Amino acid sequence: MSSALLVMDVQRDIVDIVDDGSGYLPRLRSAIDAARAANIPVIYVVIALRPGFPEVGTRNRPLAAIARAGLYVEGAPGTEIHPEVAPRPGDVVVTKRRASAFSGSDLDVVLRARGIDSLVLTGIATSAVVLSTLCQANDLDFGLTVLSDACLDIDPEVHRVLIERLFPQWADVVTVDAWVETIAVP
Repeated sequence: MSSALLVMDVQRDIVDIVDDGSGYLPRLRSAIDAARAANIPVIYVVIALRPGFPEVGTRNRPLAAIARAGLYVEGAPGTEIHPEVAPRPGDVVVTKRRASAFSGSDLDVVLRARGIDSLVLTGIATSAVVLSTLCQANDLDFGLTVLSDACLDIDPEVHRVLIERLFPQWADVVTVDAWVETIAVP
């Protein structure tokens, strides 16, 4: 099985809204560093919407709210990946237009071209990109792991319920430290 670590929506504006100072970025950085040391590709996924939001329909409540607030416009400084976990030259960065990393992006093409059949999910927010990507990746028959403490949500109770009750039905749910132990190169 060939795996990739997905780092999803860890962008400046999103981190500023959600990060509670709990050490999220350093934990995520350790997962990224461990993946690289084990030759596991790190693929970044960002949400970026076109100026004027032509891809946002009025019936999509979350995206319509984002458009009204003028957030996540392509090229805006807030859409950049947070510098503490920034990609290296040559890393793949996928741009999406919806909640799931697969929706409106070429992620599936990138994964299939590399022979990747297993995903390790991280990101902000647990109830948005992580949940949506997990559902779609499950339907696409990917093997799935969720790094529980490398996901973050604005609502800690929603995060807890997803991590403890829903996600284990479809994925292995482990901490960053536990995952790093399983992939550590001797």
